[in-house]
Amino acid sequence: MRVPVWLRPVLFLVMLLIIWEIAVRTHPGLILPGPIAVFAGVLELLHHGLLLKYVVASLFRVTWGFVLATITAIPLGLALGWYRRGEMAFNPLSQIFRPISPLAWIPIAILWFGVGDLSSIFLIFVGCFFPLLLTAMSAVHNIPAVYIHAGRNFGLSSAAFVARVLYPAVIPQLLVGMRITLGVAWLVVVAAEMIAVNSGLGFLIVDARNAGNRYDLVVAGMVVIGVIGLLLDLAMRSLEQIKSFRWRSLED
Repeated sequence: MRVPVWLRPVLFLVMLLIIWEIAVRTHPGLILPGPIAVFAGVLELLHHGLLLKYVVASLFRVTWGFVLATITAIPLGLALGWYRRGEMAFNPLSQIFRPISPLAWIPIAILWFGVGDLSSIFLIFVGCFFPLLLTAMSAVHNIPAVYIHAGRNFGLSSAAFVARVLYPAVIPQLLVGMRITLGVAWLVVVAAEMIAVNSGLGFLIVDARNAGNRYDLVVAGMVVIGVIGLLLDLAMRSLEQIKSFRWRSLED
């Protein structure tokens, strides 16, 4: 009997969980809890109302940091990509700051904003700003010259040129860059919450480790982080399927 394609990943995941549980029961000395214990940990967090509280806190910080980076980095990147002199002036500075890990900014973030949401939002903003900036600049560079010449030959106004040439040409690459950067934001918020705040999924992991080595809750937090990260990625991928965001909209 042939297994449907959509069912294969589910069966593979179930098989991994079974192997995981058998390995834990076979070697009881392992610190790593099994999937049954992890599931019980998730239920415990739900029962005490902590899971929803921490998920909302993490998503709140990611949303603000990612949105602020998007509305600042993308317009700036598009402008720098279009005006090459501006890019030549700004590029050395961006290349210096881009390799610096967002986590290296934690002491400065705490110094500026204290321990709380603003510190995490700032770290997420820093982690997202430069990838989005470079993505926007690259998107402008990759616009086919034939579209630019056609827009100019038809005498399009600046607003019409942006709406009918620039926007449909850059939006597919921007969506890909935003999708990747959102994953970076989710990574940064978990790390920041382990140090700079007292709530969120990152804090949950550290707090569970310190509260009597509750590794079932540690792994439960890790599983929740992975599931939410997957859902965020699927949400961004769904945007790529919207007709108005596809490359062929340039030819409509």
